[in-house]
Amino acid sequence: VWFDGAHPKTKGGQKYNYAAWKQLIHTLAPEAVIFGREDVRWCGNESGGTRETEWNVVPYPQSPDTATVFPDMTAQDLGSREQLYKAKYLHYQQAETNTSIREGWFYRDDTHQKVRSADDVFDIYERAVGGNSTFLLNIPPNRDGRFSDKDVEVLHEVGKRIQDTYSVNLLADSKGAKELLDNDLNTYVAVPAGEKGTVFSLKEPVTINRVVLQENVGEYSERVEEHAVDAWVDGQWKEIAKATNIGYKRILRFPDVTTDKIRVRVLQSRLTPAIATVSAHYYASRPPRLEITRSIDGKVNIQARKQDFNWKAHGEDVAANLNAGFKIHYTTDGSEPDANSPEFKEPFSMDRGEIKAVSILHGDKGEVCHEQLGYIKQNWKVTATGSAADKHEAQLAADENPATYWKANGTNAAITIDLGKECELAGFAYTPQTENSDGMMAKGILKTSSDGKSWKEAGRFEFGNLINDPTKRYYYLKDKVNARYVRIETTEVAAGNKSVAAAEVDLF
Repeated sequence: VWFDGAHPKTKGGQKYNYAAWKQLIHTLAPEAVIFGREDVRWCGNESGGTRETEWNVVPYPQSPDTATVFPDMTAQDLGSREQLYKAKYLHYQQAETNTSIREGWFYRDDTHQKVRSADDVFDIYERAVGGNSTFLLNIPPNRDGRFSDKDVEVLHEVGKRIQDTYSVNLLADSKGAKELLDNDLNTYVAVPAGEKGTVFSLKEPVTINRVVLQENVGEYSERVEEHAVDAWVDGQWKEIAKATNIGYKRILRFPDVTTDKIRVRVLQSRLTPAIATVSAHYYASRPPRLEITRSIDGKVNIQARKQDFNWKAHGEDVAANLNAGFKIHYTTDGSEPDANSPEFKEPFSMDRGEIKAVSILHGDKGEVCHEQLGYIKQNWKVTATGSAADKHEAQLAADENPATYWKANGTNAAITIDLGKECELAGFAYTPQTENSDGMMAKGILKTSSDGKSWKEAGRFEFGNLINDPTKRYYYLKDKVNARYVRIETTEVAAGNKSVAAAEVDLF
């Protein structure tokens, strides 16, 4: 049963009667899990982001049994010793890492609405499930009442990767504590902090890049505060992974290591931890995801998108190590790229158009990366109404660098672009700034002009869920127009903010 944070303030000041609802739920469905209240909590975002350390034992200012208000817990540190010292009550309330497979929670179309890649979903799975939280993935039905073929393709691929990677424990036949190899959370080994740890010896060397650890949280709760895994390499122990807590499950990811012995060490803990399971696995390298960028003068670059490995304590680039040797092929005519397409070797010049690229490793094709390139921005002149915030002038909305952004005070600010010559206009893209949630354009009007004085309305746009999903958004005109000047007027800012901002504006 999901209790969202939304509140019907505009409908007569209604208040949630949670005490009565709780009693009703517990009466009719005593096994139901209540999200947003006593059982499961929000992870703090809707993008699939995870904390490096996710404690499920968290402090509460009042007893969870009688509380009617359960605050959103969005801080990075929720359950460290420092936080527990402040607690009046402790409550086991697991985090739920939630996001959608599509842009937004609902199905819009299969043309412009982006779908998460299998790489992305599998990465979130490993970080969420392997980061002591529950992974909730939203898949919205389409207009036929079915899941879209694109979504299903991703789900099947992610399921295959999970099965291929985690169905076999490469330590199953090793010499070591059998309580840790029986896949039973009720059996365990006490592993005191600061000691040499637990060793598993194999008859033959194996290549691994994943280790999964679990504690017996049902009986002894979450105790490990820091731990490490070592491999026997070249006649000595080498630390291959290090992280903070374990809890119900921790997946450690690291570059390929071939070894016949691994060791698990607890570095710091609350009392003596009860380690319940240890397993080692191998994830087969795949062609990496790509990203396409373009400089202000129109130079296109294609490169592997770096994965966000939160537990990369060894400081190496995991994606580069696992996917070394791949080649990039691309097309600019809308066709699907393959091994026969031109190979990308260095940046090249390209004006507006569609570019697709794919990485190929050992004959396997990766996910096709697609980017719709707008007009080159080198000669644009950008002005804006409203006073610009310090170091956030208007030109930063068209510098091909989404890390910089224009920001103006007031909710009615507008940005005007002089293209330098008359061009055909089919639509635009808006990239919100992601430094914080300020100034996101929720609604607005697109206007065009030939002389910069007389303006015509070309269309009205609306972008939803920007705060929780601040990704690039597209708006296409019903009919193409010719114009030299383009003005984007904001009529509504997300979350009632008092400023307007744009990291990047593209015109097509």
